[in-house]
Amino acid sequence: MATQEPSPPSSMESNKPGFPKQILANKLEDKHLCNCCQKLLRRPFQAQCGHRFCSYCFNRTVRDGPQKCNACIKEDIFEEPTSILKQGCAFPDNAARREVENLSVVCISEGCTWKGNIKEYELSHEGKCEYMIIPCPSCKEQIRFNEQERHNERECPERTLNCKYCKEPFHFKNIKAHDEICPKYPMICEGCAKKKIPREKYVDHIKFCSKFRTPCRFHVVGCDMSVEKERIHDHERACAYEHLNLLLHYIMGMKVSMEGLQPQGLELAGNQLLELHHSLRELEARVSQLSTTSTGPPVQGATNSSSSPGLSGPPALALPLAPPPALAPTLTVSTSFTPLPSSVGAALELQLHSEKTKVAELGRRCTDLEVKAGMFENVVCVLNREVERFATTMEASNRQHRLDQDKIEALSNKVRQLERTVGLKDLTVAEMEGRLREISATTFDGVFIWRISDFTKKRQDAIAGRAPAMFSPAFYTSKYGYKMCLRIYLNGDGTGRGSHLSLFFVVMRGLSDALLKWPFNQKVTLMLLDQSNREHIIDAFRPDITSSSFQRPVSEMNIASGCPLFCPLSKLDAKNSYIRDDTIFIKAIVDLTGL
Repeated sequence: MATQEPSPPSSMESNKPGFPKQILANKLEDKHLCNCCQKLLRRPFQAQCGHRFCSYCFNRTVRDGPQKCNACIKEDIFEEPTSILKQGCAFPDNAARREVENLSVVCISEGCTWKGNIKEYELSHEGKCEYMIIPCPSCKEQIRFNEQERHNERECPERTLNCKYCKEPFHFKNIKAHDEICPKYPMICEGCAKKKIPREKYVDHIKFCSKFRTPCRFHVVGCDMSVEKERIHDHERACAYEHLNLLLHYIMGMKVSMEGLQPQGLELAGNQLLELHHSLRELEARVSQLSTTSTGPPVQGATNSSSSPGLSGPPALALPLAPPPALAPTLTVSTSFTPLPSSVGAALELQLHSEKTKVAELGRRCTDLEVKAGMFENVVCVLNREVERFATTMEASNRQHRLDQDKIEALSNKVRQLERTVGLKDLTVAEMEGRLREISATTFDGVFIWRISDFTKKRQDAIAGRAPAMFSPAFYTSKYGYKMCLRIYLNGDGTGRGSHLSLFFVVMRGLSDALLKWPFNQKVTLMLLDQSNREHIIDAFRPDITSSSFQRPVSEMNIASGCPLFCPLSKLDAKNSYIRDDTIFIKAIVDLTGL
Protein backbone atom coordinates (compact mmCIF):
# COMPACT_ATOMS: atom_id res chain seq x y z
CA MET A 1 0.00 0.00 0.00
CA ALA A 2 1.40 3.40 -0.95
CA THR A 3 1.89 6.03 1.71
CA GLN A 4 3.33 9.49 1.93
CA GLU A 5 4.45 9.95 5.53
CA PRO A 6 7.47 8.30 7.14
CA SER A 7 7.31 6.93 10.65
CA PRO A 8 7.42 9.17 13.75
CA PRO A 9 10.73 9.67 15.52
CA SER A 10 11.90 7.03 17.94
CA SER A 11 12.24 7.62 21.66
CA MET A 12 15.89 8.37 21.21
CA GLU A 13 15.10 11.12 18.70
CA SER A 14 12.71 12.80 21.18
CA ASN A 15 15.42 13.20 23.82
CA LYS A 16 15.88 16.90 23.15
CA PRO A 17 14.27 20.11 24.48
CA GLY A 18 11.47 22.01 22.79
CA PHE A 19 11.31 23.53 19.31
CA PRO A 20 12.72 27.08 18.88
CA LYS A 21 10.08 29.80 19.08
CA GLN A 22 11.49 31.53 15.99
CA ILE A 23 10.08 28.88 13.63
CA LEU A 24 6.48 29.73 14.51
CA ALA A 25 4.67 31.37 11.60
CA ASN A 26 1.71 32.70 13.65
CA LYS A 27 1.28 34.44 16.98
CA LEU A 28 2.91 32.69 19.92
CA GLU A 29 0.68 31.56 22.80
CA ASP A 30 2.02 30.90 26.30
CA LYS A 31 0.13 27.61 26.57
CA HIS A 32 2.34 26.16 23.86
CA LEU A 33 5.56 26.88 25.80
CA CYS A 34 7.45 24.50 28.07
CA ASN A 35 7.60 25.86 31.63
CA CYS A 36 11.20 24.71 31.88
CA CYS A 37 13.05 25.54 28.61
CA GLN A 38 10.54 28.22 27.47
CA LYS A 39 10.45 26.73 23.97
CA LEU A 40 7.61 25.17 21.99
CA LEU A 41 6.50 21.91 23.63
CA ARG A 42 7.99 18.69 22.27
CA ARG A 43 6.24 15.51 23.48
CA PRO A 44 4.39 17.50 26.19
CA PHE A 45 3.89 16.06 29.67
CA GLN A 46 1.34 17.58 32.08
CA ALA A 47 2.19 17.54 35.78
CA GLN A 48 -0.46 17.09 38.46
CA CYS A 49 -0.28 20.84 39.12
CA GLY A 50 -1.47 21.46 35.55
CA HIS A 51 1.70 22.88 34.05
CA ARG A 52 3.17 21.40 30.88
CA PHE A 53 6.77 20.41 30.19
CA CYS A 54 8.69 18.81 27.34
CA SER A 55 9.27 15.12 27.98
CA TYR A 56 13.02 15.72 27.93
CA CYS A 57 12.82 18.74 30.27
CA PHE A 58 10.57 16.96 32.78
CA ASN A 59 12.81 13.88 32.95
CA ARG A 60 15.90 16.03 33.36
CA THR A 61 14.23 18.03 36.17
CA VAL A 62 13.17 15.02 38.28
CA ARG A 63 16.13 12.70 37.62
CA ASP A 64 17.83 13.91 40.84
CA GLY A 65 14.68 13.49 42.92
CA PRO A 66 11.43 15.43 43.58
CA GLN A 67 11.59 19.13 42.74
CA LYS A 68 9.33 22.11 43.38
CA CYS A 69 7.47 23.43 40.33
CA ASN A 70 9.04 26.79 39.49
CA ALA A 71 5.96 27.81 37.50
CA CYS A 72 3.72 27.34 40.58
CA ILE A 73 6.16 29.38 42.66
CA LYS A 74 6.26 32.12 40.03
CA GLU A 75 2.46 32.25 39.80
CA ASP A 76 2.17 32.14 43.60
CA ILE A 77 -0.01 29.04 43.59
CA PHE A 78 2.47 26.64 45.14
CA GLU A 79 0.73 23.89 47.09
CA GLU A 80 2.11 20.65 48.43
CA PRO A 81 2.06 17.88 47.33
CA THR A 82 0.39 18.99 44.09
CA SER A 83 3.24 21.32 43.08
CA ILE A 84 5.96 18.74 43.72
CA LEU A 85 7.40 17.27 40.50
CA LYS A 86 8.51 13.66 40.69
CA GLN A 87 8.62 10.50 38.65
CA GLY A 88 5.15 9.10 37.93
CA CYS A 89 3.27 12.31 38.75
CA ALA A 90 2.99 13.48 35.10
CA PHE A 91 1.31 11.98 32.04
CA PRO A 92 1.69 12.52 28.26
CA ASP A 93 -0.63 15.34 27.16
CA ASN A 94 -1.68 14.05 23.71
CA ALA A 95 -4.23 16.79 23.20
CA ALA A 96 -1.61 19.48 23.68
CA ARG A 97 0.77 17.47 21.51
CA ARG A 98 -1.67 17.38 18.58
CA GLU A 99 -2.37 21.08 19.02
CA VAL A 100 1.32 21.94 18.95
CA GLU A 101 2.09 19.60 16.03
CA ASN A 102 -0.54 21.36 13.89
CA LEU A 103 0.98 24.82 14.40
CA SER A 104 2.27 26.40 11.16
CA VAL A 105 6.01 26.91 11.06
CA VAL A 106 8.71 28.03 8.63
CA CYS A 107 12.39 27.18 8.44
CA ILE A 108 14.59 29.87 10.00
CA SER A 109 17.67 28.95 7.96
CA GLU A 110 18.64 31.77 5.62
CA GLY A 111 17.72 30.93 2.02
CA CYS A 112 15.37 28.04 2.91
CA THR A 113 11.72 28.42 1.77
CA TRP A 114 10.32 25.35 3.52
CA LYS A 115 6.88 25.72 5.17
CA GLY A 116 4.61 23.27 7.00
CA ASN A 117 3.51 22.32 10.49
CA ILE A 118 5.58 21.25 13.47
CA LYS A 119 4.91 17.56 12.87
CA GLU A 120 6.26 17.77 9.32
CA TYR A 121 9.12 19.93 10.54
CA GLU A 122 10.17 17.31 13.10
CA LEU A 123 9.73 14.36 10.75
CA SER A 124 11.36 15.59 7.57
CA HIS A 125 13.12 18.92 8.04
CA GLU A 126 14.58 19.37 11.51
CA GLY A 127 18.32 18.68 11.41
CA LYS A 128 18.12 17.92 7.66
CA CYS A 129 17.75 21.42 6.16
CA GLU A 130 20.36 21.92 3.46
CA TYR A 131 20.64 25.59 4.43
CA MET A 132 21.19 24.88 8.14
CA ILE A 133 24.39 26.43 9.56
CA ILE A 134 26.52 23.91 11.45
CA PRO A 135 30.09 24.05 12.83
CA CYS A 136 32.73 22.00 11.08
CA PRO A 137 33.81 19.30 13.59
CA SER A 138 37.47 19.84 12.69
CA CYS A 139 38.05 23.57 12.20
CA LYS A 140 34.83 24.84 13.90
CA GLU A 141 34.04 27.10 10.92
CA GLN A 142 30.32 27.78 10.39
CA ILE A 143 29.14 26.18 7.12
CA ARG A 144 25.91 25.16 5.45
CA PHE A 145 24.74 21.58 5.86
CA ASN A 146 24.73 20.97 2.10
CA GLU A 147 28.31 22.29 1.79
CA GLN A 148 29.76 20.01 4.47
CA GLU A 149 31.15 17.39 2.08
CA ARG A 150 32.79 19.94 -0.21
CA HIS A 151 34.21 21.80 2.81
CA ASN A 152 35.69 18.61 4.29
CA GLU A 153 37.28 17.63 0.97
CA ARG A 154 38.57 20.97 -0.35
CA GLU A 155 38.33 23.86 2.11
CA CYS A 156 38.83 22.71 5.71
CA PRO A 157 42.33 23.73 6.89
CA GLU A 158 42.33 20.78 9.28
CA ARG A 159 41.70 18.17 6.58
CA THR A 160 44.23 15.39 6.18
CA LEU A 161 46.10 14.89 2.91
CA ASN A 162 48.61 12.31 1.73
CA CYS A 163 51.88 13.61 0.30
CA LYS A 164 52.03 12.70 -3.38
CA TYR A 165 55.78 12.15 -3.07
CA CYS A 166 56.35 10.18 0.16
CA LYS A 167 52.69 9.13 0.74
CA GLU A 168 52.86 10.24 4.39
CA PRO A 169 49.69 11.86 5.85
CA PHE A 170 49.74 15.47 7.09
CA HIS A 171 47.33 18.30 7.84
CA PHE A 172 46.65 20.71 5.01
CA LYS A 173 47.79 23.67 7.12
CA ASN A 174 51.22 21.99 7.46
CA ILE A 175 51.73 21.47 3.72
CA LYS A 176 54.54 24.04 3.53
CA ALA A 177 56.33 22.62 6.58
CA HIS A 178 56.03 19.09 5.18
CA ASP A 179 57.44 20.14 1.81
CA GLU A 180 60.50 21.48 3.64
CA ILE A 181 61.30 18.08 5.20
CA CYS A 182 59.81 15.61 2.71
CA PRO A 183 62.64 13.19 1.80
CA LYS A 184 61.06 12.45 -1.59
CA TYR A 185 60.42 16.08 -2.53
CA PRO A 186 61.77 16.70 -6.07
CA MET A 187 64.60 19.23 -6.36
CA ILE A 188 66.48 20.78 -9.28
CA CYS A 189 70.26 20.81 -9.53
CA GLU A 190 71.54 24.34 -10.14
CA GLY A 191 74.53 22.99 -12.02
CA CYS A 192 73.26 20.45 -14.53
CA ALA A 193 69.58 21.51 -14.27
CA LYS A 194 68.51 17.92 -13.66
CA LYS A 195 64.96 17.82 -12.30
CA LYS A 196 63.03 15.58 -9.91
CA ILE A 197 65.98 14.68 -7.69
CA PRO A 198 64.62 13.42 -4.33
CA ARG A 199 65.81 15.58 -1.44
CA GLU A 200 67.36 12.53 0.27
CA LYS A 201 69.64 12.01 -2.78
CA TYR A 202 70.35 15.67 -3.56
CA VAL A 203 73.51 15.92 -1.40
CA ASP A 204 74.98 12.80 -3.06
CA HIS A 205 74.15 14.24 -6.48
CA ILE A 206 75.94 17.57 -5.97
CA LYS A 207 79.05 15.73 -4.69
CA PHE A 208 79.57 14.19 -8.12
CA CYS A 209 77.86 16.75 -10.38
CA SER A 210 80.57 18.32 -12.58
CA LYS A 211 78.35 21.32 -13.38
CA PHE A 212 77.61 22.27 -9.77
CA ARG A 213 79.25 25.55 -8.76
CA THR A 214 81.45 25.22 -5.69
CA PRO A 215 83.61 27.81 -3.86
CA CYS A 216 87.29 28.07 -4.81
CA ARG A 217 89.64 26.16 -2.49
CA PHE A 218 91.37 29.50 -1.71
CA HIS A 219 88.16 31.07 -0.42
CA VAL A 220 89.53 30.74 3.14
CA VAL A 221 92.23 33.29 2.25
CA GLY A 222 89.89 35.65 0.39
CA CYS A 223 89.00 34.28 -3.08
CA ASP A 224 85.25 34.79 -3.51
CA MET A 225 84.81 33.01 -6.85
CA SER A 226 82.35 30.10 -7.28
CA VAL A 227 83.38 27.79 -10.12
CA GLU A 228 81.93 24.66 -11.71
CA LYS A 229 83.70 21.56 -10.46
CA GLU A 230 84.99 20.58 -13.91
CA ARG A 231 86.62 24.03 -14.31
CA ILE A 232 88.14 24.39 -10.85
CA HIS A 233 91.66 23.48 -12.08
CA ASP A 234 91.46 26.00 -14.94
CA HIS A 235 90.48 28.67 -12.45
CA GLU A 236 93.39 27.81 -10.13
CA ARG A 237 95.91 27.98 -13.02
CA ALA A 238 94.50 31.25 -14.31
CA CYS A 239 94.42 32.92 -10.89
CA ALA A 240 97.63 31.50 -9.41
CA TYR A 241 99.20 34.98 -8.91
CA GLU A 242 96.11 36.32 -7.13
CA HIS A 243 95.92 33.20 -4.95
CA LEU A 244 99.61 33.54 -3.92
CA ASN A 245 99.13 37.20 -3.13
CA LEU A 246 96.08 36.41 -0.97
CA LEU A 247 97.99 33.59 0.73
CA LEU A 248 100.93 35.93 1.49
CA HIS A 249 98.66 38.50 3.13
CA TYR A 250 97.00 35.72 5.10
CA ILE A 251 100.35 34.34 6.37
CA MET A 252 101.56 37.82 7.34
CA GLY A 253 98.40 38.34 9.28
CA MET A 254 98.93 34.99 11.03
CA LYS A 255 102.49 36.00 11.92
CA VAL A 256 101.27 39.20 13.52
CA SER A 257 98.67 37.19 15.40
CA MET A 258 101.30 34.67 16.58
CA GLU A 259 103.49 37.46 17.90
CA GLY A 260 100.60 38.49 20.05
CA LEU A 261 100.30 34.90 21.27
CA GLN A 262 104.01 34.65 22.63
CA PRO A 263 104.10 33.49 26.29
CA GLN A 264 104.43 36.25 28.87
CA GLY A 265 107.28 34.29 30.50
CA LEU A 266 109.46 34.91 27.45
CA GLU A 267 109.06 38.68 27.78
CA LEU A 268 109.84 38.46 31.52
CA ALA A 269 112.96 36.41 30.81
CA GLY A 270 114.13 39.04 28.32
CA ASN A 271 113.72 41.79 30.95
CA GLN A 272 115.71 39.79 33.51
CA LEU A 273 118.44 39.20 30.91
CA LEU A 274 118.72 42.95 30.32
CA GLU A 275 119.00 43.58 34.07
CA LEU A 276 121.78 40.96 34.34
CA HIS A 277 123.67 42.61 31.48
CA HIS A 278 123.46 45.96 33.34
CA SER A 279 124.67 44.33 36.61
CA LEU A 280 127.56 42.66 34.74
CA ARG A 281 128.70 45.94 33.24
CA GLU A 282 128.61 47.63 36.71
CA LEU A 283 130.71 44.80 38.23
CA GLU A 284 133.29 45.06 35.41
CA ALA A 285 133.51 48.84 36.02
CA ARG A 286 134.12 48.35 39.76
CA VAL A 287 136.82 45.69 39.14
CA SER A 288 138.61 48.03 36.72
CA GLN A 289 138.45 50.89 39.24
CA LEU A 290 139.87 48.74 42.06
CA SER A 291 142.72 47.45 39.84
CA THR A 292 143.68 51.01 38.93
CA THR A 293 143.70 52.06 42.60
CA SER A 294 145.99 49.14 43.68
CA THR A 295 148.75 49.89 41.05
CA GLY A 296 148.82 53.76 41.48
CA PRO A 297 151.90 56.13 42.56
CA PRO A 298 153.48 55.84 46.09
CA VAL A 299 152.46 58.07 48.93
CA GLN A 300 154.73 61.17 49.43
CA GLY A 301 155.14 60.93 53.21
CA ALA A 302 156.47 57.44 53.01
CA THR A 303 159.26 58.32 50.53
CA ASN A 304 160.72 61.08 52.68
CA SER A 305 160.99 58.90 55.77
CA SER A 306 162.96 56.23 54.04
CA SER A 307 165.52 58.63 52.58
CA SER A 308 166.65 60.19 55.99
CA PRO A 309 168.88 57.68 57.77
CA GLY A 310 169.83 60.23 60.31
CA LEU A 311 166.35 60.78 61.57
CA SER A 312 166.16 60.34 65.28
CA GLY A 313 163.48 58.41 67.06
CA PRO A 314 162.51 54.88 67.57
CA PRO A 315 162.59 52.66 64.53
CA ALA A 316 159.22 51.13 65.31
CA LEU A 317 157.49 54.40 64.50
CA ALA A 318 159.11 54.60 61.09
CA LEU A 319 157.43 51.46 59.67
CA PRO A 320 154.30 50.48 61.62
CA LEU A 321 153.02 47.79 59.16
CA ALA A 322 154.99 45.44 56.97
CA PRO A 323 153.60 44.83 53.49
CA PRO A 324 152.65 41.30 52.46
CA PRO A 325 155.37 39.29 50.76
CA ALA A 326 153.51 39.11 47.54
CA LEU A 327 153.40 42.89 47.14
CA ALA A 328 156.94 43.70 48.48
CA PRO A 329 158.59 44.05 45.05
CA THR A 330 156.05 46.57 43.91
CA LEU A 331 156.36 48.88 46.90
CA THR A 332 159.63 50.68 47.39
CA VAL A 333 158.78 52.27 50.73
CA SER A 334 156.69 51.56 53.75
CA THR A 335 153.24 53.31 53.91
CA SER A 336 150.32 53.74 56.28
CA PHE A 337 147.72 52.50 53.52
CA THR A 338 146.81 48.78 53.41
CA PRO A 339 146.50 47.64 49.74
CA LEU A 340 143.51 45.54 48.39
CA PRO A 341 144.20 41.89 49.08
CA SER A 342 144.12 39.34 46.21
CA SER A 343 141.15 37.48 47.82
CA VAL A 344 138.84 40.37 46.85
CA GLY A 345 139.64 39.89 43.17
CA ALA A 346 138.97 36.19 43.53
CA ALA A 347 135.60 36.95 45.10
CA LEU A 348 134.77 39.26 42.23
CA GLU A 349 135.79 36.56 39.77
CA LEU A 350 133.45 34.06 41.48
CA GLN A 351 130.56 36.57 41.44
CA LEU A 352 131.17 37.26 37.75
CA HIS A 353 131.23 33.51 37.01
CA SER A 354 127.94 33.08 38.92
CA GLU A 355 126.31 35.87 36.92
CA LYS A 356 127.48 34.31 33.65
CA THR A 357 126.02 30.96 34.77
CA LYS A 358 122.68 32.65 35.43
CA VAL A 359 122.82 34.28 32.00
CA ALA A 360 123.47 30.88 30.39
CA GLU A 361 120.53 29.38 32.34
CA LEU A 362 118.26 32.20 31.15
CA GLY A 363 119.43 31.64 27.57
CA ARG A 364 118.62 27.93 27.87
CA ARG A 365 115.16 28.78 29.25
CA CYS A 366 114.61 31.21 26.35
CA THR A 367 115.52 28.41 23.93
CA ASP A 368 113.00 26.07 25.61
CA LEU A 369 110.33 28.76 25.42
CA GLU A 370 111.06 29.25 21.71
CA VAL A 371 110.66 25.48 21.14
CA LYS A 372 107.38 25.51 23.04
CA ALA A 373 106.23 28.56 21.06
CA GLY A 374 106.98 26.66 17.84
CA MET A 375 104.92 23.74 19.10
CA PHE A 376 102.08 26.13 19.93
CA GLU A 377 102.32 27.61 16.45
CA ASN A 378 101.93 24.14 14.92
CA VAL A 379 98.93 23.42 17.14
CA VAL A 380 97.39 26.76 16.20
CA CYS A 381 97.95 26.01 12.49
CA VAL A 382 96.20 22.64 12.83
CA LEU A 383 93.35 24.26 14.71
CA ASN A 384 93.12 27.01 12.09
CA ARG A 385 92.86 24.41 9.34
CA GLU A 386 90.07 22.63 11.23
CA VAL A 387 88.27 25.93 11.80
CA GLU A 388 88.61 26.81 8.13
CA ARG A 389 87.31 23.40 7.09
CA PHE A 390 84.37 23.75 9.47
CA ALA A 391 83.72 27.31 8.27
CA THR A 392 83.77 26.07 4.68
CA THR A 393 81.25 23.35 5.48
CA MET A 394 79.03 25.79 7.38
CA GLU A 395 79.15 28.34 4.59
CA ALA A 396 78.24 25.69 2.00
CA SER A 397 75.40 24.47 4.22
CA ASN A 398 74.12 28.01 4.78
CA ARG A 399 74.29 28.76 1.09
CA GLN A 400 72.45 25.54 0.26
CA HIS A 401 69.89 26.33 2.97
CA ARG A 402 69.28 29.77 1.48
CA LEU A 403 68.91 28.25 -1.97
CA ASP A 404 66.53 25.64 -0.58
CA GLN A 405 64.48 28.31 1.20
CA ASP A 406 64.19 30.37 -1.98
CA LYS A 407 63.19 27.32 -3.99
CA ILE A 408 60.72 26.20 -1.34
CA GLU A 409 59.11 29.64 -1.29
CA ALA A 410 58.86 29.74 -5.07
CA LEU A 411 57.53 26.20 -5.23
CA SER A 412 55.06 26.90 -2.42
CA ASN A 413 53.69 29.83 -4.38
CA LYS A 414 53.39 27.62 -7.45
CA VAL A 415 51.70 24.90 -5.39
CA ARG A 416 49.18 27.37 -4.02
CA GLN A 417 48.45 28.64 -7.52
CA LEU A 418 48.12 25.09 -8.83
CA GLU A 419 45.87 24.13 -5.92
CA ARG A 420 43.55 27.02 -6.71
CA THR A 421 43.56 26.05 -10.38
CA VAL A 422 43.03 22.37 -9.58
CA GLY A 423 40.21 23.25 -7.20
CA LEU A 424 38.42 25.21 -9.86
CA LYS A 425 38.99 22.45 -12.41
CA ASP A 426 37.81 19.82 -9.93
CA LEU A 427 34.58 21.72 -9.46
CA THR A 428 34.15 22.00 -13.21
CA VAL A 429 34.99 18.32 -13.76
CA ALA A 430 32.65 17.19 -10.97
CA GLU A 431 29.86 19.30 -12.40
CA MET A 432 30.48 17.97 -15.91
CA GLU A 433 30.67 14.37 -14.65
CA GLY A 434 27.40 14.81 -12.83
CA ARG A 435 25.77 16.22 -15.93
CA LEU A 436 27.26 13.44 -18.06
CA ARG A 437 25.98 10.73 -15.71
CA GLU A 438 22.60 12.39 -15.62
CA ILE A 439 22.44 12.66 -19.41
CA SER A 440 23.67 9.09 -19.98
CA ALA A 441 21.09 7.64 -17.57
CA THR A 442 18.20 9.94 -18.50
CA THR A 443 15.15 8.55 -20.31
CA PHE A 444 12.32 10.57 -21.87
CA ASP A 445 9.51 8.00 -22.12
CA GLY A 446 8.46 7.65 -18.47
CA VAL A 447 10.22 4.28 -18.12
CA PHE A 448 13.42 4.12 -16.05
CA ILE A 449 15.61 1.17 -14.96
CA TRP A 450 17.97 1.90 -12.07
CA ARG A 451 21.00 -0.40 -11.70
CA ILE A 452 22.38 -0.49 -8.15
CA SER A 453 25.77 -2.23 -7.91
CA ASP A 454 27.77 -3.09 -4.75
CA PHE A 455 24.48 -3.86 -3.05
CA THR A 456 26.00 -5.55 0.02
CA LYS A 457 28.35 -2.65 0.83
CA LYS A 458 25.69 -0.01 0.29
CA ARG A 459 23.24 -1.90 2.48
CA GLN A 460 25.85 -2.10 5.26
CA ASP A 461 26.33 1.67 4.95
CA ALA A 462 22.55 2.10 5.28
CA ILE A 463 22.42 -0.16 8.36
CA ALA A 464 25.30 1.81 9.98
CA GLY A 465 23.57 5.09 9.17
CA ARG A 466 26.38 6.38 6.97
CA ALA A 467 24.19 6.52 3.84
CA PRO A 468 20.63 5.55 4.75
CA ALA A 469 19.11 6.79 1.46
CA MET A 470 20.12 6.88 -2.22
CA PHE A 471 18.75 8.96 -5.10
CA SER A 472 18.60 7.74 -8.68
CA PRO A 473 19.44 9.89 -11.72
CA ALA A 474 16.56 11.96 -13.04
CA PHE A 475 14.25 10.75 -15.81
CA TYR A 476 11.40 12.43 -17.72
CA THR A 477 7.98 11.64 -19.16
CA SER A 478 9.12 13.41 -22.35
CA LYS A 479 11.85 15.77 -23.42
CA TYR A 480 9.86 18.71 -22.06
CA GLY A 481 7.80 16.71 -19.54
CA TYR A 482 7.86 16.05 -15.82
CA LYS A 483 11.26 15.56 -14.16
CA MET A 484 11.35 12.70 -11.62
CA CYS A 485 13.70 10.41 -9.68
CA LEU A 486 13.58 7.48 -7.25
CA ARG A 487 14.72 7.34 -3.62
CA ILE A 488 15.55 4.02 -1.99
CA TYR A 489 16.29 3.04 1.63
CA LEU A 490 18.21 -0.24 1.60
CA ASN A 491 17.52 -0.75 5.32
CA GLY A 492 13.99 0.62 5.20
CA ASP A 493 12.45 3.88 6.37
CA GLY A 494 9.52 4.76 8.58
CA THR A 495 7.41 1.71 9.36
CA GLY A 496 9.71 -0.44 7.25
CA ARG A 497 12.95 0.49 8.97
CA GLY A 498 15.06 -2.59 9.66
CA SER A 499 12.53 -4.99 8.12
CA HIS A 500 11.76 -3.82 4.56
CA LEU A 501 13.38 -2.23 1.58
CA SER A 502 11.62 1.16 1.14
CA LEU A 503 11.17 2.73 -2.32
CA PHE A 504 9.82 6.23 -2.98
CA PHE A 505 8.93 8.35 -5.99
CA VAL A 506 10.09 12.00 -6.10
CA VAL A 507 8.86 14.85 -8.31
CA MET A 508 11.73 17.24 -9.12
CA ARG A 509 11.82 20.82 -10.36
CA GLY A 510 12.34 20.91 -14.13
CA LEU A 511 12.94 23.59 -16.74
CA SER A 512 9.54 23.06 -18.37
CA ASP A 513 7.37 23.01 -15.23
CA ALA A 514 5.55 26.20 -16.30
CA LEU A 515 4.18 24.35 -19.38
CA LEU A 516 2.87 21.30 -17.49
CA LYS A 517 -0.38 20.52 -15.66
CA TRP A 518 -0.23 20.54 -11.87
CA PRO A 519 -0.64 18.71 -9.59
CA PHE A 520 1.09 15.62 -10.97
CA ASN A 521 -1.62 12.96 -11.47
CA GLN A 522 -0.03 10.09 -13.40
CA LYS A 523 -0.09 6.50 -12.18
CA VAL A 524 3.32 5.27 -10.95
CA THR A 525 4.43 1.63 -10.97
CA LEU A 526 7.53 0.56 -9.01
CA MET A 527 9.23 -2.80 -9.59
CA LEU A 528 12.12 -4.84 -8.17
CA LEU A 529 13.13 -6.97 -11.16
CA ASP A 530 13.65 -10.71 -10.90
CA GLN A 531 16.79 -11.29 -12.93
CA SER A 532 15.45 -14.71 -13.90
CA ASN A 533 12.30 -13.00 -15.28
CA ARG A 534 9.96 -15.15 -13.18
CA GLU A 535 8.45 -13.11 -10.35
CA HIS A 536 8.97 -9.34 -10.17
CA ILE A 537 8.00 -7.46 -7.01
CA ILE A 538 5.53 -4.78 -8.11
CA ASP A 539 3.71 -1.95 -6.33
CA ALA A 540 1.74 0.86 -7.93
CA PHE A 541 -0.10 3.96 -6.73
CA ARG A 542 -1.94 6.95 -8.09
CA PRO A 543 -0.85 10.30 -6.57
CA ASP A 544 -2.90 12.13 -3.96
CA ILE A 545 -3.39 15.47 -5.72
CA THR A 546 -3.94 17.24 -2.39
CA SER A 547 -0.48 16.27 -1.15
CA SER A 548 2.40 18.71 -1.40
CA SER A 549 4.50 15.85 -2.80
CA PHE A 550 2.74 16.20 -6.21
CA GLN A 551 2.37 19.97 -6.46
CA ARG A 552 4.62 22.06 -8.64
CA PRO A 553 8.05 21.99 -6.91
CA VAL A 554 9.28 25.21 -5.29
CA SER A 555 12.62 23.69 -4.28
CA GLU A 556 14.95 21.24 -6.00
CA MET A 557 12.58 18.32 -5.23
CA ASN A 558 9.34 17.60 -3.39
CA ILE A 559 8.90 15.31 -0.39
CA ALA A 560 9.27 11.68 -1.43
CA SER A 561 6.15 9.52 -1.60
CA GLY A 562 5.95 5.79 -2.18
CA CYS A 563 6.21 2.42 -0.48
CA PRO A 564 7.98 2.08 2.90
CA LEU A 565 7.07 -1.65 2.93
CA PHE A 566 8.05 -2.31 -0.67
CA CYS A 567 10.01 -5.54 -0.20
CA PRO A 568 10.79 -7.61 2.95
CA LEU A 569 14.52 -7.75 3.63
CA SER A 570 14.14 -11.42 4.55
CA LYS A 571 13.32 -12.17 0.95
CA LEU A 572 16.60 -10.54 -0.13
CA ASP A 573 18.63 -12.25 2.62
CA ALA A 574 17.47 -15.70 1.54
CA LYS A 575 18.53 -17.34 -1.69
CA ASN A 576 16.91 -15.31 -4.47
CA SER A 577 17.23 -14.19 -8.06
CA TYR A 578 16.78 -10.47 -7.34
CA ILE A 579 20.46 -10.05 -6.50
CA ARG A 580 23.01 -11.21 -9.06
CA ASP A 581 26.68 -10.23 -9.01
CA ASP A 582 25.86 -8.04 -6.00
CA THR A 583 23.56 -5.93 -8.22
CA ILE A 584 19.80 -5.23 -8.21
CA PHE A 585 17.58 -3.51 -10.79
CA ILE A 586 14.73 -1.12 -9.91
CA LYS A 587 12.22 -0.21 -12.62
CA ALA A 588 9.78 2.70 -12.58
CA ILE A 589 6.94 3.16 -15.09
CA VAL A 590 4.96 6.40 -15.26
CA ASP A 591 1.62 6.10 -17.07
CA LEU A 592 1.61 8.68 -19.88
CA THR A 593 -2.13 8.56 -20.42
CA GLY A 594 -3.55 12.05 -20.80
CA LEU A 595 -0.18 13.75 -21.46
